[in-house]
Amino acid sequence: MGVSQNEKILVTGHRGMVGSAVCRRLADTDCEVLTAPRETLDLTRAEATEQYFDAERPDTVIFASAKVGGIVANDTYPVEFLTENLTMAVNTIGAAYRHGVQRFLFLGSTCIYPRDCPQPITETSLLSGLLESTNEAYALAKIAGLKLCQYYRRQHGVTYHSAMPTNLYGPGDNYHPEHSHVLPALIRRFHHAKLTGQPSVELWGTGEPRREFLHVDDLADAIVHLLSLESPPDWVNVGTGVDLTIRELAEKVANTVGYQGEIQTDPSRPDGTPVKCTDVTLLHECGWKHQIDLQQGLENTYADFCREVDAGKLRSA
Repeated sequence: MGVSQNEKILVTGHRGMVGSAVCRRLADTDCEVLTAPRETLDLTRAEATEQYFDAERPDTVIFASAKVGGIVANDTYPVEFLTENLTMAVNTIGAAYRHGVQRFLFLGSTCIYPRDCPQPITETSLLSGLLESTNEAYALAKIAGLKLCQYYRRQHGVTYHSAMPTNLYGPGDNYHPEHSHVLPALIRRFHHAKLTGQPSVELWGTGEPRREFLHVDDLADAIVHLLSLESPPDWVNVGTGVDLTIRELAEKVANTVGYQGEIQTDPSRPDGTPVKCTDVTLLHECGWKHQIDLQQGLENTYADFCREVDAGKLRSA
């Protein structure tokens, strides 16, 4: 199996970092890629979602839609993070099934796993403990979407499955000064500090939490690979299996950007989950491994950031 000629693949969230990477990857195949901006298709509206599937009749759906943000955004707006993500998942998965979609790949996040589960995180850790409180709302919505796909597969025999990527970065990331994830936030801060000659840059938290990072183009390639499997896992971690401290990440970003000032920490800010690194054994058994190492990915991402800044197109929503 694989992405076949003339197959109609709907990529939701195609303007986001993940969706746009998936579209770039699918451009190398013979399939027909369907996309719909939110102005055309609002997945939080059930009737509009049903009408779209009735009209377009995709064969496969890659669900890359999400309301996303960093610790501050998740902790400040839990109602929106739960309701919007849950509503989009329920509407889209249900409409897909009712309109004959046989293959549905739902994208979640490794934040679905318990805060204090054993490291590295295996897929069997799901629902084995309490979630990290600062992103609990988002995690609950993604868990519901993952389980709904599993239940449709079990009850109706359709190949609805999920991929749980680790922390992502790359072209098209959100560089909002407060609501972005840690890696784009660091790129923006160090870039600004270099241009303005700031003597130091502050890290939120202690700098001690450990995180794993995957380039979004690697995720897109993994998604296409998972679609080629006749019987994929119900859900699978997608990552590198390699982590580092936030402090070490900051030093790598500073070196990449060319910032030579001091890096300070602010322990009064929340750290989030102490350690989060995926066990990618199942992914490797499925026949896929990441190709872009972190240093190479940072260099490419910073170059893309500078191009977007120069063009006045930096995403900072």
